[in-house]
Amino acid sequence: MTNRMTFPLAALLAALTAQAAPGLAAPIENPVAIFSGLDKITGKITSFSVPVGSTVRFGALYVTPRACHTRPITEEPRTMAFVEVDERQVTDGRETGRKRIFTGWMNAESPGLNAVEHPVFDVWLTGCKGGKDPSAIPPQTTPDQPG
Repeated sequence: MTNRMTFPLAALLAALTAQAAPGLAAPIENPVAIFSGLDKITGKITSFSVPVGSTVRFGALYVTPRACHTRPITEEPRTMAFVEVDERQVTDGRETGRKRIFTGWMNAESPGLNAVEHPVFDVWLTGCKGGKDPSAIPPQTTPDQPG
């Protein structure tokens, strides 16, 4: 009786898994991450771009994206960046160092989930740019080589 129950259950699980997890293409690597930042004192929102691996200062924050991924145009949109955010430490009006306040993935489609919330500044991912979608580029053909 155990064998009869095991086989249908295994077949059902395999069918559900195949249906729930279609083959996903590899993410597109993008060289630039796009952020928005809110200065809570002035109420001003600023958009800024940061090349992956570079650091940009926004107010008292230093924003460094380490990766910025999007999905091919044939899939549901999903834009994510792995980001490090440091806060500028100041003593007697001079910068004395930096303190890491955020390390992790930000999702542009759900900015409230992993946005950096600081007493004065908020930062969130809005997009990535510059990547090439290999599925959108037609394959190149090469002429036949003479034998």
